[in-house]
Amino acid sequence: MGVLMVPAPDAEPWPTLGPQVCDLIEERAVHGPGALRGQPYVLDPEKRGLIYRWYEVYPQGHPRAGKRRFKRVGLSVRKGTAKTELAAAVAFAELHPDGPVRCDGFDAYGEPVGVPVSDPYIPMVAYTEEQTEELAYGALYVMVTEGPDADLFDPGLDRIMRWDGRGRAVALASSPDSRDGARTTFQHFDETHRFTLPRHRDAHGTMLANIPKIMLFDPWSLETTTTYTPGEDSVAQGTHEFAELVAAGKSKDRTLFFFHREAAPRPDEDLFDEETIRAAVREASGPSIAAWPDFEGQVDAIVALYNAPDTDRAYWERVWLNRRVQAGRQAFSVERWTELARPDMPLPPKGERIVIGFDGAQFRDATALVATHLATGFQWPLGIWECPPGANDPGGPGWKCPEDEVDAVLVEAFRTWDVVRFYGDPPYWEGMFSLWKGRWGEKRVTEWWTNRLKAMAYSLKAYKGAMQSGTLTHSGDPTLAKHIGNARKKVLKMLDEQGQPLWIIEKERHQSPLSMDGAMAGCLSWEAYLDAIAAGQNKQRPKSKVIVL
Repeated sequence: MGVLMVPAPDAEPWPTLGPQVCDLIEERAVHGPGALRGQPYVLDPEKRGLIYRWYEVYPQGHPRAGKRRFKRVGLSVRKGTAKTELAAAVAFAELHPDGPVRCDGFDAYGEPVGVPVSDPYIPMVAYTEEQTEELAYGALYVMVTEGPDADLFDPGLDRIMRWDGRGRAVALASSPDSRDGARTTFQHFDETHRFTLPRHRDAHGTMLANIPKIMLFDPWSLETTTTYTPGEDSVAQGTHEFAELVAAGKSKDRTLFFFHREAAPRPDEDLFDEETIRAAVREASGPSIAAWPDFEGQVDAIVALYNAPDTDRAYWERVWLNRRVQAGRQAFSVERWTELARPDMPLPPKGERIVIGFDGAQFRDATALVATHLATGFQWPLGIWECPPGANDPGGPGWKCPEDEVDAVLVEAFRTWDVVRFYGDPPYWEGMFSLWKGRWGEKRVTEWWTNRLKAMAYSLKAYKGAMQSGTLTHSGDPTLAKHIGNARKKVLKMLDEQGQPLWIIEKERHQSPLSMDGAMAGCLSWEAYLDAIAAGQNKQRPKSKVIVL
């Protein structure tokens, strides 16, 4: 079964407050929005087992007896398993004035005795402000307003307080500065596979740094998610990959607990086969979910989604089988790009022949210059300038790509190497292209318009083919890798010679902050490379000879 649990269960179970926490949840909480709304909350065996692990404490006789074992917890399971509601139930216990969530000694049998946090502060973070009410905070709101203990809470749309005023849960969209130094006792991050922007990662890092600040509260963090899309550099990806390092003994963190369940991929797997796909959904669900009422009916519905003609099957596989697969529209394989990295390779020596590709905007997104060495096919970015998040939003500080810096980088490149071709997309940069043509000549500086769909599609096809064949290698620059991963396919109503659809690249959505200009610049650099090779410009010039008579 495709399960990663870090750390694995111990031969001798640790003391845990889990049974007391589970009892409180089932006695005092109700289900959140959905078919079971308002009904008494019931934990399936797997969720009960997870809570037991999450609330393990150090045993009697240990120097840290009674303190929480885990300070950072991650849960990665498929869509539709009520993981968000589980997080809300844990937040309910952490906020409740009778919640037995911290250890106050041990009883005569050596079992921990649970007590509530005296003044809890519980940030519940969603990836956008619009999602705060729809995810875990929304479920917690129902639990405190429609459950038997409604009189113990003062609920609002953005905060839920105890009636005694000692403690609150707050709904937050990620913004790191607002919580720097917060007196967190428990915090939850919801759908962390969507935390892909720098501000998301900064918020996550800031809030994790809050955990050690008030140790008397024994604070901790919970992250819940469906698994991530590789290459998007999400918080979920960082947590999962770190857990794998810990599991492999390549890193150490005794405060981490991580649980991931997926349908393990099998050789020659055919998900169009009825038995195969149903078995995969069952495996990704786990035995506890499989015991839900009419589980097979849910499997029917999930399988039907896969067989629908307009389904993005890579997306389906990620959310329903919880597998780390690239988005179906992803233009380039992030894994293959990583394999092609040669970070220890030095840049070409001075005077070597190179080509350069250029793409970018002046006020939004990014601008990129990518070079390719003619002798080896090695690529590296000369420079990538990205618009800071929100800089050009209403009220923002504003941003314009610094033309002088771009120009200076080009001047240095032409001075250092023998630049035989420079291809660039000219919109918004027409004045600079006139300057560059005047400086280096029209034979070397070419306006390569990317809005020529057929030409662009064949250029991208060649660029992807170079990655697949290994003809292309690169420096491993993380920003360029991010742009490669951000590029999405837009299929054209054109076919190539083999009858396959041609495609160009675009952002994941209009006005997305995830830039891909580096990928386009890399493609134009490779186009210049192929044209230079075809023209024989990779050949060494014959050395001049001096004949002395």
